[in-house]
This record gives sequence, C-alpha cells and structure tokens, in this order.
Amino acid sequence: MAETDDDARWMGLALTEARRALATGDVPVGAVVVGPDGVPVGVGHNAREADGDPTAHAELVALRAAAATLGRWRLDDCTLVVTLEPCVMCAGATVLARIPRLVLGAWDPKAGACGSQWDVVRDRRSLHRVEVKGGIREPECAALLRTFFATRR
Repeated sequence: MAETDDDARWMGLALTEARRALATGDVPVGAVVVGPDGVPVGVGHNAREADGDPTAHAELVALRAAAATLGRWRLDDCTLVVTLEPCVMCAGATVLARIPRLVLGAWDPKAGACGSQWDVVRDRRSLHRVEVKGGIREPECAALLRTFFATRR
C-alpha cells in the first residue's frame, strides 16, 4: 500500500499520544491502531515507568486496546501507526496480531526491528509479513525523542 494523506493525520494522533508519556517520565513514543473503516480502535503511549511494566510499550498498549475494542486478537484488517520504529518485542507482537501495514515515523538505528537492526516484520520465515511505510512526519517524531533524551543527559 502506498502512503496516504491519512498516514500523516494518524501520525499526528500518535504524536499527541507520545507527548502524554512525558508526564510520567516515559520515553515519548505513541501508537494508534486504525481499524478497517478508518477509525482509531486503539491508542497507546509508553507506560513502562508509569506502570512498572517492561512490556508497556506504546505499540503493545495500542494493540491490546484494539483487540479489546474489536473483540478479537487477529487485527488483520488494521494499520499500526507508531512514532518510532518498533523494537523486537513490538515487531513480534505486530506479526502475531497479523497487522498487514505498519506506518512509522522515526527509524531507530540502535534497536529498530522493522528494517534498521533487524527486519522481524518482513522476515521470510515469519508466519505473516507486514508492509512497512517509514519516515512519516519523521522530523517531528525524531525531534520529540531528541528533546526528551537531551534533558536526561
């Protein structure tokens, strides 16, 4: 699938969600799961610090919310939009949820698992492959992270 005007709009919602993580000192990453009718069915932001949960990454929070909203774990007609390239855990969850399309903002050259360090979502050995569209509103997504980490150094 090609980039759509909606990709940038959904990334705006993911960025809004990412900023919510700042209130709890979590890394500002946000995610949105868009349902088959073009309506968000799940949103999330990093909550590892807030919840004391190592798995509370934005993508997993959003995937759980989408599954609850739709009443099913198989999200094979949804799109995942996230401000930062997913890590290995989140890329694996994306594959297992059968997400067909991933839209990401900033690439993560240190820990990204959707093309940077690994390519879990497109590995030919996987049960399911995900189409990846990267770089959507990348400057905004990257700036949010750079600002966050600059205050921590």
